[in-house]
Amino acid sequence: MDKERNILVSGGSRGVGLAIAKTLAAEGYRVFALARSESDELKAAMAAEVSLHYMPYDLSKTAGIAELLRAFKAEHGPLYGLVNNAALGTSGLLSNMHNSDIEKLVRLNTLSPVILTKYAVRTMMTAGEGRIVNIASIIASTGYSGLSVYGATKASLLGFTRSLAREVGGLNITVNAVAPGFMNTDMTAGMKDEQTAKIAARSALKRLVDVDDVAGAVSYLMSDAARNITGTVLTVDAGNTA
Repeated sequence: MDKERNILVSGGSRGVGLAIAKTLAAEGYRVFALARSESDELKAAMAAEVSLHYMPYDLSKTAGIAELLRAFKAEHGPLYGLVNNAALGTSGLLSNMHNSDIEKLVRLNTLSPVILTKYAVRTMMTAGEGRIVNIASIIASTGYSGLSVYGATKASLLGFTRSLAREVGGLNITVNAVAPGFMNTDMTAGMKDEQTAKIAARSALKRLVDVDDVAGAVSYLMSDAARNITGTVLTVDAGNTA
């Protein structure tokens, strides 16, 4: 890499977000893990990788995102990459979900990444290059009982990805999505062993996806090798949707 490139990873303190942040930092990017709190896992990762940094912020507070990105650019320069990973995985039948829970899901999973991208892409437009990767889910296309609201928010990211790719493509900015299958993360921790076993059995490879698999997909889309890939969805699900 001929110059240092800043990448912001939302929800980068644990799970797939942390895996993405660690992978990108190890490849020479200057990575900022954006999260409400600094996890022990993130602290350990930063101790091992000098290119990985913590950036505190609660993305549900959308009114402050513009100032957050303004201050970031003033201190660190423009963003090269943005990974919209932060999300709530709240489950529940739609008929029983409280309206406040629905609003929280939509705010963090849809509204926040759209607004964060709005201000991040402005710095990329000035720099004349950029990479945006939205972390969606196979639930956006397959559906899953009890995850209708979550699925709606992830499906919204797919439409956002395709249209934004058209908007900013002429400015040398790519916009893609990665759609992971079920992984062993905090979001699936509440599932029973028999549930995860059934999901694994349905996949072509008979296993769940590892967070590092998703991190590898994001790394590729951030690289120069993916400069002509935009408006696409890269599915990483061990063949669950094959």
